[in-house]
Parts: sequence; C-alpha cells; structure tokens
Amino acid sequence: MPMLRSIASISHPQSVVDGAGVHIKRMFGFGKENLFDPFLLLDNFGGDKPEEYLAGFPWHPHRGIETITYMLEGDVEHGDSIGNQGWIHPGDVQWMTAGSGIIHQEMPKGNAEGRMSGFQLWANLPSSEKMMEPRYRDIRSQDIPIVEIPQGMIRIICGSVGNTSGPVQDIVISPEYLDVTLHPNQQWSHPTTPGHTVFVLLFRGGARFSEETDILQAGEGLIVRLSDGEQVVVTSGGNGARFLLVSGKPLKEPVAWGGPIVMNTRDELQTAFTELRLGTFIKPNSQALQG
Repeated sequence: MPMLRSIASISHPQSVVDGAGVHIKRMFGFGKENLFDPFLLLDNFGGDKPEEYLAGFPWHPHRGIETITYMLEGDVEHGDSIGNQGWIHPGDVQWMTAGSGIIHQEMPKGNAEGRMSGFQLWANLPSSEKMMEPRYRDIRSQDIPIVEIPQGMIRIICGSVGNTSGPVQDIVISPEYLDVTLHPNQQWSHPTTPGHTVFVLLFRGGARFSEETDILQAGEGLIVRLSDGEQVVVTSGGNGARFLLVSGKPLKEPVAWGGPIVMNTRDELQTAFTELRLGTFIKPNSQALQG
C-alpha cells in the first residue's frame, strides 16, 4: 500500500499591497522558502473592485526564477524587454523563465462585471540555471488538457494524470501543476513522487486531506502543505471543492532574495542590482525562447 501524505501545516493568506497598488492575498512568500522549496511565493490576486487591481504591475525586473501566472477571471496584458507582448485570458497560463534577466509589466483588466482573479507562483531556478536564457511560454486555455473523472475534472497545466500530460515540459524542478474540481462528497487519490514538495491551494468549497481531520473550508484561500509520501488522498465536502495541487523537486540550495531577484549569494544579488542600475541587466545575446 502506498505511503499516504498527511497534513504538515495549514496556513491562511496575508493581505498585502504590491506593484502599483494591487491588493493581493499572499498565500506564502519570503521567509517560507525552505518549507516550500523549490517554490518561493504564491499570490492569489484579484477581486471585484477595479480600483484595487487596475494599477497593475508596471515595468519591473526578474532574475533567477520562473513566474507562472494562471488566470481564472479577467485578463492581464503582458509586455517585456525582449519583445513579447500579448494578453493572458481566463484559463490561460503564462510560464516565464526569467533566467539571466528580464524586465516586464503585467497590467490586469476586469471582466464585464468588473471581476478579476488569478494566481501567480514563483519557482526558484537552481544555481546551474540562474543565468540561462529567458524563456516565455504563452499557453492558451484550449491547449490545457482536461481529464474527466467520476469524481469531477482535472486541468493539467504541468505533469500527468494517467496517460494525459500537460503542455508545459522540460522544467528543471520537475513540477506538477493541476487544477482539480471535485463534486460534493467525493474521494480522489493521486500518486506523488517521494521527496518532492507537495502543497494544495484550496480556493473553493471544502475538503479533507487526512482521515484524522475535519473538512477544511476554503474561505479566502487555504494552503495545505503535505508531508512526504507516495500518494495524496482528498475528500471533498458537501459543496464540492476546487484546488490547485502543486509539486516539485526541492533544490536544497542557499537562497539570496531581494524583491523580484532571487540568487544563491548576496554577492550575486548585489551584482544583479548593480547591473540594473548601470543598464547592463539584460544580456546582449538574450532572446526569449517561445514555446
């Protein structure tokens, strides 16, 4: 019988204001990188008040990480320093590998009812790939496979369910990123790689992640970090459940974190900010690879 993962910790979001004034529910971030390695930060952004998100995230740099943006409602306009430009629509994913350095902007727009919602996850890059060429992947909703199961449905952004794999491949940390919807009072199990970090963001309904606990309610969003094991078992509550299941291979490397730039040492971090100030942050041969 496979070893089941149990609950290691449960955490609630912190309300923060980031960018040019965007109200965000930060699910985890600075100071928690060892617990969620290789993941650094997860933001749940949006709402029904345009004044709390329209100012967006004007031009800013990244180096040493990947940012993964997944939209549920509304749209985000993206532009960057190496020529990519476009919109992320509901159900779309933007997987941006900053690598050696990129400067970009993300400007959200609400839907017809003024609502906007989505998630942004930061994944760390190992020291050997910190200075890789930037890469930008624009994944449309229709290209993300949906697996219908008796208990509900699963959108596979990255990773596999049965014989179906998501469109994002060749990522260093071997991540899995699933958007799972369960009907009321259903139990679903999923294999996981032992040694990998696994967490769940429960954002609708309620669910139980261990037989020893009660049904947890999503509220404004709930992060459930799971212990090591070979399988996850989730039981939905009476109103069903929707959650993100995310996993990845820990890097187990030092983290030097300065705002949007994450390196391994303070010297590397200082070099990045010096290059930013001198105008040498974007490398001359850096051309974003699109996939």
